[in-house]
Amino acid sequence: MKKILFVLILFISFSKSFAAHITGGEMIYEYLGVGANPNTSQYKVTLKLFRDENGGGAQMPVNVQVGVFSNGNNSLIRDLLINRTSINTVVVEPPPPCMTNPPVLSYTVGTYEFTIDLPNNATGYTIAYNTCCRINSLQNVLTAGAPAQGEGSTYVCVIPGTNQLSADQHNSSPQFSTVLAPVCFNSPFTFNFSATDPDGDSLVYYYCNAYNRGTSINSGNVLPPPPPYQSVSYINGYSGPIPLGTLAPVDSKTGIISGIAPPTVGNYVVCVCILEYRNGVLIGGHRKDFILPVKDCEIPDARLDPKPTTCDGFLVSFQNDNPSTAGINTWLWEFGDPASGANNTSTLPTPTHDYTTSGAGDYLIKLYINKGLACEDSAKVTIKVYPGFRPALEVLGQCKNTAIQFNDLSVHDFGTINKWTWNFGDPASGANNTSPLKNPTHIFATAGTYNVTLLVESDKGCSALIPRQVEVKDKPAFTIPRDTLICTIDTLQLTATGTGTIVWSPNYMISNVNSLTPLVSPDVTTTYTATFTDAFGCTGDDDITINVVDRVTQGNNYDTTVCTGDAAQLRLFSNALYYTWTPNDGTLNSTTIKNPIATPTVATSYIVIGKISDKCFAQNTINVTPIPYPNVVAPDVSVCFGRSTQLQASGGTIYNWSPRTYLNSTTIPNPTVTSPITSVLYTLTVRDVLGCPKPVQKLVKLDVVRIRANAGPRDTSVVLGQPLQLNASGGVNYVWLPDNRWLSSTIIPNPIALPQSDIEYIVQVSDNNGCIGLDSIRVRLFRVSPGLYVPNAFTPNGDGRNDIFRPVVLGIKSLDLFQVYNRFGQMVYSGTDIAKGWDGTFGGRPQDPANFVWIAEATDYTGKKIKRKGNVILIRQ
Repeated sequence: MKKILFVLILFISFSKSFAAHITGGEMIYEYLGVGANPNTSQYKVTLKLFRDENGGGAQMPVNVQVGVFSNGNNSLIRDLLINRTSINTVVVEPPPPCMTNPPVLSYTVGTYEFTIDLPNNATGYTIAYNTCCRINSLQNVLTAGAPAQGEGSTYVCVIPGTNQLSADQHNSSPQFSTVLAPVCFNSPFTFNFSATDPDGDSLVYYYCNAYNRGTSINSGNVLPPPPPYQSVSYINGYSGPIPLGTLAPVDSKTGIISGIAPPTVGNYVVCVCILEYRNGVLIGGHRKDFILPVKDCEIPDARLDPKPTTCDGFLVSFQNDNPSTAGINTWLWEFGDPASGANNTSTLPTPTHDYTTSGAGDYLIKLYINKGLACEDSAKVTIKVYPGFRPALEVLGQCKNTAIQFNDLSVHDFGTINKWTWNFGDPASGANNTSPLKNPTHIFATAGTYNVTLLVESDKGCSALIPRQVEVKDKPAFTIPRDTLICTIDTLQLTATGTGTIVWSPNYMISNVNSLTPLVSPDVTTTYTATFTDAFGCTGDDDITINVVDRVTQGNNYDTTVCTGDAAQLRLFSNALYYTWTPNDGTLNSTTIKNPIATPTVATSYIVIGKISDKCFAQNTINVTPIPYPNVVAPDVSVCFGRSTQLQASGGTIYNWSPRTYLNSTTIPNPTVTSPITSVLYTLTVRDVLGCPKPVQKLVKLDVVRIRANAGPRDTSVVLGQPLQLNASGGVNYVWLPDNRWLSSTIIPNPIALPQSDIEYIVQVSDNNGCIGLDSIRVRLFRVSPGLYVPNAFTPNGDGRNDIFRPVVLGIKSLDLFQVYNRFGQMVYSGTDIAKGWDGTFGGRPQDPANFVWIAEATDYTGKKIKRKGNVILIRQ
């Protein structure tokens, strides 16, 4: 138990040691004078640590461990444990009266002071303190679980040596102010990061990287390592030089941070460094970092960011560049356009103004929010309205290794286009990939598609980036016909397309080798080569082979047969170029191709004329004869259960039955079905070797008829003289046996029996197909009066004998009441079903052995009412 308690306490202590607590700090030094020993100086060093009292986490440290290092070799001079000397509340400036949802800020600053004598040296000293944990989480610095929360902090001061200060000079570090102010997300703010210098030195402020935790892994004290110190890891696009984004700079002269806060609520690490100059000479530096809380609050403000030149019209839309409207009650816009009269102002939040009357020019825009009210603000910006800027370009040329001309066709109605930046998307061309000329040329070494862009700009500030995909080819864009065929008696015109000049070779049987459309009439197969040159000197060539034959060669004997309704492709051997088929009666899918598909319904002769030219052709005929599918006849068959039958099929030559169940053969038209016991759906496949060769399938149903005769209850009882109504079912025809024993009829399903002794009646049931079924009913005759006969004891032990207490009914038409009561007068059973009774339980529990009272009422077959009551003993064995 003690061991467990110790581990628990250790765990709690260990967990607390990782709690985040530090929200900022700085370390300063003050020169006090000559030290106790010769050639030494005495300094008071002060470490300030800030804590957010609303942020939770560990308390302000009671003491801290610092290290003093010589800058000459980074050696450790002193290792000191310093107690906290004070803890005070940080002054917080009140929020502006117009701030919505103003935050409540509560910070304390812990002070740790000590005095130290240091020997005077050339390089000076660095004094440092490490702590593990900033508050968690942060918007601009990487955070993680313990022990690396916020990457921790390192605070230092650097005392200059005689290399920076002469022996008769001394220095005390600047001291940052400790006044806080609320900051709202995406709103204007001012935060004081200024410092005072005891020596009156000049100070220059700038953002710098905050230091991380060094070797500290928890909130316990640790000896810091020697310098240099490493930066925290910045995230989300922030960095040491822009810890709050680009809209919140620090003034290099005053140290005041002002501008627009980040758009995301959260905590931001801000580190400001100081360069300390004396008489124009840099003598030292100083730093402080602080976690600036950006809160979920808002300040109404007028904000007009610089606007690009309006280049596409005189209609300009305006809006407050602060996206929030919280706290803004009125808007007043002045568009700087007196010529527009009353339209020169607007009270809309997002107005539009038309500068058509005054025309192109520069206009001073002013925005007033809450004018004359509390929380008023204003902003102004100059806009440039110079429409009529229409960017365009053209590309002349298309081939690799030739100069392609690029021309800027852009115009601007109110300015002069004076700057061009071409990028040809061709990095392999090196410095030639770009050009500042208006109309440059470029040579592409390889064919392909290049993404060319032109950035065109005017002296009025209008600009546009024009993209263009340029396809550079191996040869100019021209075409000639594909290889073709002519007869020796033919003349053929060749047609080349393209803009440029052409030369054909060889100069054989051709009308003009420089024509785009020459006539050729070779008497042997000839390949002509066309060499084409476009207007930009791009050259390419292509070939056409003209095959020369004496005549059209077209085969015969392509007659065919087809199953009626099916399609057949007409197989034609021919070297013709053009085809015409007849008749054009809709049975061909095309009348102008070599091998059309035919779907005739009757025997048809198709005539085809194959041509190379009007002078050179041949004609053939193909006969297509449709043959009908087999006409399969195979009726469904019914058979009595246990009998055999035969299937019958016709209409084909080859038969196949599936499945094989009960069949003596699957390949004959009339197989025998032997003693089937279940119905079967057969698939019959029929082929005809004399006609259409395709199979025809038909489903044939074998229906096995099974007569299930039902003579009614298996056993029944009557008293002498009681008529018994028999009720049989299961068929169409009925015969009762024996046929002469006390029956009103032997050929109906429901005769009346008046038995004079015990007897068994048999009924034969059949359908119209002659299928037969048998069933019987035994009748027991009692020579007693109709009544209720109730046992006086029963043994409900589950042995199947005497387990149920119920009356024996003889000559009874209906049991109208049967109830059982225990000795307390509780009814333990009630029912009127003659076949059911009491099982000796009540409420789901077996009853103990005892005497029970019963009451019964019934109606006999003559309509007489019978009432009885008595006792029964429940026996448990």
